[in-house]
Amino acid sequence: MLQQVNGHSSGSGAQGRASLKGDLREFLGGEVPLHQLDDLTKVNPVTLETVLRCLQARYAEDIFYTNAGCTLVALNPFKPIPQLYTPELMREYHAAPQPQKLKPHIFTVGEQTYRNVKSLIEPINQSIVVSGESGAGKTWTSRCLMKFYAVVAASPTSCENHKITERIEQRILNSNPVMEAFGNACTLRNNNSSRFGKFIQLQLNRAQQMTGAAVQTYLLEKTRVACQASSERNFHIFYQICKGATRDERLQWHLPEGAAFSWLPNPESNLEEDCFEVTREAMLHLGIDTSTQNNIFKTVEQSPGALVLCVMV
Repeated sequence: MLQQVNGHSSGSGAQGRASLKGDLREFLGGEVPLHQLDDLTKVNPVTLETVLRCLQARYAEDIFYTNAGCTLVALNPFKPIPQLYTPELMREYHAAPQPQKLKPHIFTVGEQTYRNVKSLIEPINQSIVVSGESGAGKTWTSRCLMKFYAVVAASPTSCENHKITERIEQRILNSNPVMEAFGNACTLRNNNSSRFGKFIQLQLNRAQQMTGAAVQTYLLEKTRVACQASSERNFHIFYQICKGATRDERLQWHLPEGAAFSWLPNPESNLEEDCFEVTREAMLHLGIDTSTQNNIFKTVEQSPGALVLCVMV
């Protein structure tokens, strides 16, 4: 019986395995360095080993995006790389005649979907699926996409439209800190792990300017409020309040200084996500005034189970 192996017919059994091993040695010993292969469809033969070796080689060269046909594979660098997400780079991908010919990037995906909407006479919805295991970088990727669209979809023709667009952009970007404060937690694999799913809808008019946005959350990990795995933490908002509340707020919310709470494990960890002021400022931008914020925080601290209600509402 014959079987197809990467476009070549070969005998079954030992003969097929020998042929595959030969192709594998030839590919790994080829003249083109593995880190230069920016599309996994160029890997031949396509095996688990060749794909992983290619991704490993690119990761070692600080190259974290690789195409796989129409899919983009992103690797979490686990370190800040600000030069990879600058507004200037966003505009470069947006202005490129053929962005797919630039280096693989999340901006390529964002720009292609934006052009798909822009080029069609009748608007057709475009969807981007960001998937991966915990710690893969889904939250960061979604955040980068929202920033990208906030930059490229802001081309108002009047001062009034400019102000409207700026307000929408600000609200879109400020929804992230609020959702992450109430729905993200530190796990063994990720300091800022989303413990819920979300569907983000960005709305454009016929001029491709942003006119609104909607966020739908689902599948919140409610059990984390009452029970956390060893070395993991509760939702960020609890730590933010305990570390960032003023003396008067502590008295008002019944939070004694230095008190320990059973639902607040590992409070000694100091994370970037523990900044209470970032959450409060973001809530103000979303139209949640100080009085309403105080009621929310008071309710959350006096009854941790109320966090579920706050997030779902």
